[in-house]
Amino acid sequence: MEYLDEMIIATTQEQWLDLLMNTYGEPLTKLAFTYVRDWGKAQEIVQDVFITCYTQYHKRHTIKSYKAWIYRITINRAKDHYRTAWFKRVVVMNNWFHHKVAPGLTIENQMIQQEADTTLSHAVLDLDAKYREVILLYYYEELAVKDIAHILNCSENTVKTRLKRGREQLKNKLEGSGI
Repeated sequence: MEYLDEMIIATTQEQWLDLLMNTYGEPLTKLAFTYVRDWGKAQEIVQDVFITCYTQYHKRHTIKSYKAWIYRITINRAKDHYRTAWFKRVVVMNNWFHHKVAPGLTIENQMIQQEADTTLSHAVLDLDAKYREVILLYYYEELAVKDIAHILNCSENTVKTRLKRGREQLKNKLEGSGI
C-alpha cells in the first residue's frame, strides 16, 4: 500500500524519513540481501539508501510512486556494491528466509518445512540476478508485473519472460531436492 499522502504531508524532513524507514526498511533489506547475500552489507546499503532519501526530501512532491523510487535506488546501490572488488573476493551465503513457525505443526513437520524453505532460498539465490530479482519482486514483494517493469526499467514482456525462465530454472533445480 502506498502512503503517498502521508509522505507528501509530512511536515519535516525527519518525519518524512521516519515514514519511509517504517514503511520500507524491512523489504528493502531483504531486497538488498538478494544481491549481496550478506545481512550486514544489506543493512548498510539500506542505510545508504535512506541517507540518499533524506537528501532528496525537496523532491518528495514530484515522486509518483515512492515504492518504485526507493526500490530502484536500493537495486542500484546493491548492484554498485556487487561490482566492487571486495564483493568479488568475499561472498557470504546466509539463509534469506526467516523461518516462521506455523501453529499446530509438529516438530518433525517444522523441521521438514525449515529444510524446504532453506532449499528454496538457496535455489532462488543461485539464480542469475535478472531472474532472481523478478522472482523476488513478484512472489515475495508481491509487486505487479507493471511495477516490476518500472522498477527495473524494462518492458513488461521482458519481466514476464524473466519470470517464466526463472520459474523453469527453479523447477529444474528443485526437482532433485524433493520439494
